[in-house]
Amino acid sequence: MSLTNKGKSKDKKVRTKKSAGREWFDAILFAVVAATLIRGLFIEAYVIPTGSMEKTLLVGDYLFVSKVNYGARMPITPVSFPFAHHTMPITGTKAYWEGIKWDYRRLPGLGEVKRNDVVVFNFPMDADAPLSRPVDKRENYIKRCLAIGGDTIQIKDARVFLNNKPAEVPVFGEKYYYVKSDGTDFNPQAIEDLNIEAQRSSADEYIFNMTAADAEIIKGWANVKSVNPYIRPLNEFDSQIFPHNPSIKWNADNFGPLIVPKQGWTVKLDSSNYSVYERAISVYEGNTIERVGNDILINGKKTNSYTFKMNYYWMMGDNRDNSLDSRYWGFVPDDHIVGKALFVWMSWNTKGTFFDKVRWSRLLGGIN
Repeated sequence: MSLTNKGKSKDKKVRTKKSAGREWFDAILFAVVAATLIRGLFIEAYVIPTGSMEKTLLVGDYLFVSKVNYGARMPITPVSFPFAHHTMPITGTKAYWEGIKWDYRRLPGLGEVKRNDVVVFNFPMDADAPLSRPVDKRENYIKRCLAIGGDTIQIKDARVFLNNKPAEVPVFGEKYYYVKSDGTDFNPQAIEDLNIEAQRSSADEYIFNMTAADAEIIKGWANVKSVNPYIRPLNEFDSQIFPHNPSIKWNADNFGPLIVPKQGWTVKLDSSNYSVYERAISVYEGNTIERVGNDILINGKKTNSYTFKMNYYWMMGDNRDNSLDSRYWGFVPDDHIVGKALFVWMSWNTKGTFFDKVRWSRLLGGIN
């Protein structure tokens, strides 16, 4: 004999309404996770703090940087505080934990880094800091990519040559010029209107930091006698310039030639180029390299060649005489690349009056 249950089940779960506090917590948690994913995989906002890219980018420009163009770099230090790069605001403590580290990996992107792209990357020289940070927690820099892996780059009288051909000159790139007047002062408002940085060196001589187009305008002023670019002479050694070797007499205006390393490229090493590639081989690719007499040892083995594991890039600022860039610290490895600068979404002039703080003409402008 079977038994039947004629009554309705009383085992239904009772749904409890979330408290206001729980709803706020869930909403905030969702927003943090969503924003972290967007910043990490798609697009992130940055602000320009220095004038190394003027006048292409100005101090106070807020821009969006795409992670999709080159493929998002997966976190190397995955445990970190949301929205803090490497240091916590207020406390100044580390915003990440190095207990877990992942190998360098990058998602497929829309393309690769191209010549003349304006690129955000992690500062490679942070590897030398007393408390060296992981690659993805090093300072963010923005420069223009002048050369990619496999390119031969050279600078002659401040003009960049790429694979023995003159490279494209940034339209808004700046350089120092010596300006000689007839002894009368320049109109300060005229200089300000052109947004030129000017310094007086004598009664009738000035140093202007300006674009080539501005230089042509200045030449037309009635009280100007001459306008000449400031160029460091050939074979004048500058100890600040890469590779910091007195036997290689390079400076910021006369430099090279050198070949930018490319993944899979094998370089023949000798005394003439050892200092050029030593850092990439040791610091960026994790080998030990040393010279013992006339011999070169990599990981303890005598060799005269090395095959690179990564692509490298040559980055320079458009404001050439006010930019610490690859001329000073060499190559930027692929694992340091963050993304491509797309457009300026806000521009804030810290020097302007209250009504002139926003540079309206720069809003939503593309970056070329």
